[in-house]
Amino acid sequence: MIPIRRIGFASFDSGDIEKSVDYYTNVLGLSLLDRVGGTAWLACPGDALSVVLNASQHPAGEAAHCGQIGLQIGPQDDLAEVEHHLRGLGLSPERVSDVGPGVAAQVPVTDPAGVRVCVHNALPPVPRAATCGVVPRKLGHTAFFAPDVQKTVEFYQTALGFRVSDWIGDFFVFLRCGPDHHTVNFLHGPVRRMHHIAFELNDWTHVKHACDELDRHDLHLSWGPGRHGPGHNIYTYHTNPDGIMVELFTELDQMSDESLGWFDPRPWHKDRPQRPKVWPPGTPTTNFWGVARPVGINEQRETNAPR
Repeated sequence: MIPIRRIGFASFDSGDIEKSVDYYTNVLGLSLLDRVGGTAWLACPGDALSVVLNASQHPAGEAAHCGQIGLQIGPQDDLAEVEHHLRGLGLSPERVSDVGPGVAAQVPVTDPAGVRVCVHNALPPVPRAATCGVVPRKLGHTAFFAPDVQKTVEFYQTALGFRVSDWIGDFFVFLRCGPDHHTVNFLHGPVRRMHHIAFELNDWTHVKHACDELDRHDLHLSWGPGRHGPGHNIYTYHTNPDGIMVELFTELDQMSDESLGWFDPRPWHKDRPQRPKVWPPGTPTTNFWGVARPVGINEQRETNAPR
């Protein structure tokens, strides 16, 4: 089994890379690691690499395309074993070298939802000077619509060693690879596209700072602040200039001991112990604090996705 430790990066094809770089550096406060031609590499303080931007001509009015995510194995883990494991499942991964800053080599494979998943060795984050903007701790997770959620879950469990943390109904799954409650999420939709990307903040004070920072740049919240049921994280959502829904969150559930089978106790847990489960659709599952998701915010299909 591949020992995935955490998410490494998400890669976007942007129709306006100048505007995208400005957003990630001056609003979110990521560091620009390098820029060569039409590609830019950026990172949060706790990551070796967080976001890759590629200049493209995606259709006007549509959100930037996210076709690739990176998943990290340990620095001493062997990519050759990753290739061997994936080939044993009938896949055909081919190692790619000289990928860019933060990724020396990677083994790519495409999941059933059509997302290119690149497994690579974790590198330590490089100390960086404080910058402007929100400055999240790290890239936390990505979420995608998928036509066949069950097949996608089976792939992440069998090929990559993920575990199911929670479901909402039979259409929205939360998967973890380390102590964080979720690293990748999938919910049922007729075509594959991104639902949101999420960055972790330090605490509630950092959330307030982030909201003020977004307002200074005339970017306003689409939803939140609130507290989700699955994961119990405090969240806000806004849409970035590339049309991507961005979650900024804190206080995400952790399972520090897999052998126990429950998440670390928190004062806001209503289940004691809090184990992986199926949550009913609707409020208060989506928000313990009682404010429903606004209509039009990444509509979710709530049925016909077998679990």
